Amino acid sequence: MAVVHIPEAEAARDFASVIARASAGEEVVIDRGTAPAVVIRAVVDPHLRRLSDSLRLAEEHGSTATLDGDFGRDLMEVIGSHPEPLRNPWE
Repeated sequence: MAVVHIPEAEAARDFASVIARASAGEEVVIDRGTAPAVVIRAVVDPHLRRLSDSLRLAEEHGSTATLDGDFGRDLMEVIGSHPEPLRNPWE
């Protein structure tokens, strides 16, 4: 996660861009004078990934982990039935 420091006056002038940067995955530190005063980051970690993506990455990296046949089939069925990430309950 990228961390950016922004002076308090700049954050106050363009708070929408602070929110946009945090939503895009940056951690925004608002400095008051020479000291950090506030940290803003997205509620949902943008680095979370779908289980299907994790399984694909494991295969691409030559993982030797194996799943029980029934579990794997059931898991793939669940993934296939809900392809989009679950909705954030705070939205």
